[in-house]
Amino acid sequence: MTTSINVDTQRTVTPLWPVPQERRVVTVLFADIVGSTALVDRLDPEDVRALQRAYFDTVAGVLHRWHGVVEKYIGDAVMALFGARHSDGFDAYRAVRAGLEIQAALDRRPMVDGIRLRVRVGVATGEVVVDLGDVVTGGHGVASGAVITSAARLQEYAAPGAVALCAATARATAGLITQRQLTPVPVDGRVPPVPVWHAVGPVRPGADRHDGPLIGRRRELATIRDQLGAAIRNRTPRWISLVGPTGSGRSRLLHELTRGLTTVDGLPVRWCVATCQPYPDQVLAPVAHLLRSLAGIRHSDGPAAAHDRLVAALTPLFPPTRVAAAVPALERMLTTPDGSAAALAGAAICREVLLRLAAHRPLIVAVDDLDRAAPVVSRFLHTLFGAATERGLPLALLTVHQPQWADSRPGPARQLTIGPLATVQSGRLLRHLLTRAGQPVALVDRLLPLVGGRPGHAAAYVTSLVDGADPGALPLPEAVRRAVGAELDHLDGERRAVLMAAGTLGGLISGAAVDRALGWTPGRSAPALRGLVAAGLLLPHHVDGYAFAAPALRQVAAERLPRALRAVFQRRAAGVSHLDSVRRNDNPRGGAVNGSAARSAEIVRLDTVGARTGRLDAVFAALASAGPGGVTGPTALGRANPTPTMATRPAAPGPGADRTAGPRRLRAVASAGDVPPTPAPAVSVTPGGSSSRDVGRPAAPVRPTPASSAGHLTLADAGTPPGVVRALPRPPLIRPLDGLPASA
Repeated sequence: MTTSINVDTQRTVTPLWPVPQERRVVTVLFADIVGSTALVDRLDPEDVRALQRAYFDTVAGVLHRWHGVVEKYIGDAVMALFGARHSDGFDAYRAVRAGLEIQAALDRRPMVDGIRLRVRVGVATGEVVVDLGDVVTGGHGVASGAVITSAARLQEYAAPGAVALCAATARATAGLITQRQLTPVPVDGRVPPVPVWHAVGPVRPGADRHDGPLIGRRRELATIRDQLGAAIRNRTPRWISLVGPTGSGRSRLLHELTRGLTTVDGLPVRWCVATCQPYPDQVLAPVAHLLRSLAGIRHSDGPAAAHDRLVAALTPLFPPTRVAAAVPALERMLTTPDGSAAALAGAAICREVLLRLAAHRPLIVAVDDLDRAAPVVSRFLHTLFGAATERGLPLALLTVHQPQWADSRPGPARQLTIGPLATVQSGRLLRHLLTRAGQPVALVDRLLPLVGGRPGHAAAYVTSLVDGADPGALPLPEAVRRAVGAELDHLDGERRAVLMAAGTLGGLISGAAVDRALGWTPGRSAPALRGLVAAGLLLPHHVDGYAFAAPALRQVAAERLPRALRAVFQRRAAGVSHLDSVRRNDNPRGGAVNGSAARSAEIVRLDTVGARTGRLDAVFAALASAGPGGVTGPTALGRANPTPTMATRPAAPGPGADRTAGPRRLRAVASAGDVPPTPAPAVSVTPGGSSSRDVGRPAAPVRPTPASSAGHLTLADAGTPPGVVRALPRPPLIRPLDGLPASA
């Protein structure tokens, strides 16, 4: 059977952003002819040339259809990359399928003088540095990394006609490819021996297991039930799209709907559900899945059983003569659901069966992961929905897909976006998963900030713990890395650049910091930031700036950048203020300060302050050495705050003080520890509470003035333990650095 791979033209095309290299996890396929030396020695050079041409054409054709890029030809060997420029999260799966199809294609293709070529294929997955501009067929030196050598060595341990997999590839294709583990093999320079798997073939599609309780999502469930109920009750078909990123729990929500919504106003409701597998063997496979669902045909049923079930399903809907004509066409589509005329005719009959079924009983047709299907499946659903609308049938369509998938849904379509779980709900889910997996429930506190409210990420972290991950390190699970990397690759150039640059910055993300990191003009990143918010990848902060919707997204975005470029972004952004503004209505008493509207407090990270040795140390030393009226020593220190943070309250200004430039509160906060501290410019505190930052010029000497500014408070850390902030009631004033304006 010839495999047909279709590229969905509705998928987002990703233009490259101007960075020459990226660190990416790719899958490498290495194929080599068995016994090529002896074969070449006994053939005429012209026959060798014809044999090589047939071999390379066959292999390159298969690799191209599975979206692989031929990186180089080495003698009789071919090396290809999957996921070098764009990843869909299934790079390893496509590489293994390509390896299996290469073996089958060479077995079918006649060679010179009846020669039968046998090849070994090795497939390995790992991190490389990729030259994005050279990711074209025949682009030598596109990728660099140990995984390339691993793929070449793996093929040596594959039997002729077989495909050998590394451990990472086996994990990435588990549940999609049938595998057989072999005895670990010794590899030079590696201890212990390396485990090897052989790929057998693709796994027949099956339904995912959802045996745990559904936590949260009550609002989403109620909304969808209301929409489906209205469509059936009013006999006005509706198309509902359930949209969410990978790991958001879309399929779990669909499972709960099919299990819980069985009647509407006392009328029994029938569900007909199909799941789209990644890169199905045939384009109409989801329609065939719908037909199996409505007729109750199992994959284990033979031709006779399938025939009987089709007859039983069609008999109440069509006259006998129509049943006799329709069943053979449906059987052909079940056997070969490709894009041929016969298969399309069977799909048309299947659509009519669904319409007739809805006329007898309310029907809900659901398609999971529709973004994986070919465009012909979308056309099938559009035609079904249009016909149901014309006939006024109690039918509803429920499609599940990712946010970036763009389909021209009809006007009556409703879209429901699945957001992240609340913190309390994420904690309940983690406790349930950890308990069921036999892991310590105390790990909830460690895992909660990592999962980002995505149930799939929570399950992946718990699974990694079961598989032996270090609870102290909690590395990012491979499944999460693949899914998040695919989200990143779906972005256009500007948004992708902004997100990757933002990943190198700590704390809240501001447009000014992103512009400075990328070397852009001020304000250029604003449209991209708004687009990332609309895509659900960034969340607007209630004060100022943005935060990543998923912690894994920040990590993957930053780690994609080479180390040198990461350092450049951090160095550029260091000139942007590290003091973020918060609203003065954070005042716990809720009142005004000094009789006027409260101004913003300045927030200072304690670890950042501690890291600013040299220039800032001199400033703080000067502040700590002077008490009220110039008094120095321990008596100048106020009572220590027992907590790691504190907010100082400015005293009332004198009668002649300028209230428009009044003092600001200083609030020192502990670092979240999400990224390593970066060197920051020196800060000079002005009499008005403002600060000026040294942007690249040598630090000016600190010149304390007479302590005549009563009413100002300052920070002092002399003689205090780490993390404790003390207050002085009357600090000296520090003038701005020469040549730099004071700014609030």
